[in-house]
Amino acid sequence: MSKLIVILFVCICLTPTIAPSADVKAGRAKSTTCAGCHGANGNSVNPQWPKLAGQHPKYIYKQLQDFKHKARVNVIMNAQAADLSDQDMHNLAAYFSAQVISPGTAGEQQPRLGESIYRGGIAARGVPACTGCHGPTGAGNAAAAFPKLSYQHAPYTANQLHAFRSGERANDPAGMMRTIASGLTDREIEAVAYYIAGLHRAP
Repeated sequence: MSKLIVILFVCICLTPTIAPSADVKAGRAKSTTCAGCHGANGNSVNPQWPKLAGQHPKYIYKQLQDFKHKARVNVIMNAQAADLSDQDMHNLAAYFSAQVISPGTAGEQQPRLGESIYRGGIAARGVPACTGCHGPTGAGNAAAAFPKLSYQHAPYTANQLHAFRSGERANDPAGMMRTIASGLTDREIEAVAYYIAGLHRAP
């Protein structure tokens, strides 16, 4: 089975868990410890740290679970997630997803190359278009917990693609992001990351 078929199968068939009721107000109160890096409303200022505002709650919840159980390794986040309860994670996810992400602009680093990869992939290397899972506007797929990418900091996106490519990050379903990133060069990673930074969310 080709890499493209496997990735598309996972995108279509991945079944998310059903979240219990979450408390946005409790999430806001709990988020005070997150504000130092991610901003009070989930819009981080430092481009090395991700914007959480407007992100799908199921995706945020999964990442917090992975940080807590060290399926995703980051010294700061592993420590931050260690004492969070399951309900805390759902509350934080609900709070940050309810915030409005700050606009971003596409960089000038190879914009045509970035757009070509995002919208068309690289057929010669079996790299599928990003739109297959993340949508034409970078809105992601809430049901499958595939993250929104639009307006995300380009350095952060590039860092994650590098981490997937090296295997440093390995919490992607069925290894699909590791498979995709392994087919990208440094130049291509930078190009698509800066293109994503200017994508508009779906209305």
